Amino acid sequence: MTTALPEWFYPGPPGGWTADMLDRLPTDAPPHVELIDGSLIMMSPRSAFHMLMLRLLERELDPPDELFVVREMSVTLGVRQRPEPDILIVKRAAMADLTRTSFRPEDVHLVVEVVSPESVERDRTTKPIKYSDAGIRFLWRVEQEEAAPVVYTFELEPSVKAYVPTGVHRGRLRTSIGFDVDIDLDLGRLVR
Repeated sequence: MTTALPEWFYPGPPGGWTADMLDRLPTDAPPHVELIDGSLIMMSPRSAFHMLMLRLLERELDPPDELFVVREMSVTLGVRQRPEPDILIVKRAAMADLTRTSFRPEDVHLVVEVVSPESVERDRTTKPIKYSDAGIRFLWRVEQEEAAPVVYTFELEPSVKAYVPTGVHRGRLRTSIGFDVDIDLDLGRLVR
């Protein structure tokens, strides 16, 4: 069965979609839409793994007072780039505007992408390049391995504006991103 796209979606505006247009999508638009290279990306329904991983990170991340944990908000990287990471750590000062719908790259300390089957290519390749080009210092990519998470951690190497791996974490996430992180990755404890 095929569902027709709404009239506003196709073929899109002349010249393509821009980051500011996401704030003016019609009310019948899906709740989570990101803009990659001027194309709207509709996110698929989240799995239980995805939901539990977001809950765990949101609950367990404990940044210093000047930083704040945010869930499922976008980052405007350019006119035609507005991805929506699953978790971000942003400067607390950026939270002063409660009407904000997107953050600037300079306000973002960490982006976390939890990989879904439909987002593998975007989360492994496309988005890391865009985040590093924008100068975002830390990136984590979370994948499901059997029934457990594995977290790949990266830090920006500023001279080449590329991420370098800093670790692969199973069972426990221990790293430093300007503050120490120590998180038990057992998702089962969230549903017991």
